[in-house]
Amino acid sequence: MLETNTVSLLVLGLLVLLPILLIPQLKGWTRKSQSTIIPHLRLWRQPRQSSEIISLRMYPIKSCRGFEVQKTVLQEHGLDLDRRWMLVDAATNEFLTIRQIPDMTRIGTGLSDDGQDLLITIPDADNQRTVRVPCHPSPAWLAANTTLAPVKIWDNHTDGYIYSDEINAPFSAFLGMKVALVYKGPTPRVLKGNGAPNLLGRVQTTGFPDVFPILIASEASLSELNTRLCQRGEDAITVERFRPNIVIRGERPWSEDSWKTVRISAENKASLVLDIVARCARCQVPNVDPDTAAKHKKQPWDTLVSYRRVDEGIKWKPCFGMLSAPRSEGVLEVGMRLEVLEETSEHRYITGF
Repeated sequence: MLETNTVSLLVLGLLVLLPILLIPQLKGWTRKSQSTIIPHLRLWRQPRQSSEIISLRMYPIKSCRGFEVQKTVLQEHGLDLDRRWMLVDAATNEFLTIRQIPDMTRIGTGLSDDGQDLLITIPDADNQRTVRVPCHPSPAWLAANTTLAPVKIWDNHTDGYIYSDEINAPFSAFLGMKVALVYKGPTPRVLKGNGAPNLLGRVQTTGFPDVFPILIASEASLSELNTRLCQRGEDAITVERFRPNIVIRGERPWSEDSWKTVRISAENKASLVLDIVARCARCQVPNVDPDTAAKHKKQPWDTLVSYRRVDEGIKWKPCFGMLSAPRSEGVLEVGMRLEVLEETSEHRYITGF
């Protein structure tokens, strides 16, 4: 009887201890299995990265100076007012940027006190001239002050409302060539490349950004870049060089490279979800000082090229920031949280404008 009781107690003890001993092994197996079965995508019920939005920036006229806001509206095509205008060559209706004309960055933008008008400041010999146009022009205003015509941005043909000669004159005088201000027309500019409908899973449009509605940048990544620039004897630069819409504080430099889906939220506000569609491959626009329009011959381009050619889809260009397409629309404010819901190791830039 004693031997029988002893055996029973041993069996009972093993039954109790076995789950305790196996749980860590099962957890490890689960993590290993998930990373083996789906190496390109990691999904979590709870966000693994969280950061704070520290700046919201909009650039109403493509390649002209932008401004910061504390609060705005995120729309499908991007932040309200962002890249809704651009300047074109008046002879060809093709878009113009800092790439060809660095002085465009000296054209400033702002809002009237009531928020109804866009105030555009253009340098001239006497100081500056201000052009005032409605932020959200009515059909009647557009009919009286503009002409709808085809315009070209990269290889994409769309349309735009071309402003009158009276409005365009100060721009032409400052830039030394005949140009025209254009407001985005009604023809949808459907996303291409990584945002093409067959890849994104929906048809989404934008105004006059190069490729995607929203660019997100990390202060932590900028700080790391500035450390490298200073080690080379160069001055630190501001995030304005990269013209982002949303700037986050960032947990660690370059952690954004793997983002796939993010959620922006705040207490008592509806959450906003954005698909991170690609890394932002950079040209030499960040070499242009936004205050003076002087273009540095090497920096920060050379430093970025030395270690930020991280995307297999566009190996000849360095990357800074993440391009995104909003799934939802709503109010966006400085101080809101950005949480990473999904990550991927398979971001690959697909050229397409």
